[in-house]
Amino acid sequence: MPVIRSARAAVLVSVLAVLAALVAGAGAAAGTACLLPPVQAPVVDAFRSPGCPWCAGNRGLEFAVAPGTAVRAAAGGTVTFSGAVAGTVYVVVDHGDGLRATYGRLASAAVAGGDRVATGAVVGRSGGGGLYFGLRRGDQYVDPAPLLGRLVERWRLVPMDGSVARRPPPPEVRCPGRP
Repeated sequence: MPVIRSARAAVLVSVLAVLAALVAGAGAAAGTACLLPPVQAPVVDAFRSPGCPWCAGNRGLEFAVAPGTAVRAAAGGTVTFSGAVAGTVYVVVDHGDGLRATYGRLASAAVAGGDRVATGAVVGRSGGGGLYFGLRRGDQYVDPAPLLGRLVERWRLVPMDGSVARRPPPPEVRCPGRP
């Protein structure tokens, strides 16, 4: 049994290391922040800064996702709002570094105001119209795209001798401008 315990411990240490790296990246300065993408889906409408507070634009990213897709916290923080606005469910998370993330067009929220969430925690499920993801620093909207990392699967070769394959390591987040 010591081999099984040490294998479990090694997997646990790997998972904790990845989460620690995610949290450290999310707390970095605005120019170097690295956020976990809230979903793994294509962006169908990019950020377009409005010309004035009431002007047209897109104050975030629109992701094409299937209804019911799990939406995950881009970084750890505190939920400052969770509820419906004009019939649409939104969740807002304050990351404590000046950034606030808004997750919109949700079918349901999995968190309530005041809850603490960890990076990658499910904050809700997507609705039928895709997913809106926006960032604000104070009252200024920020383009989330340059701050989003991408999840990269790390593969292992499968043994050809019939032995049991080891589990691949957890995916890691690759950040823009970082190796």
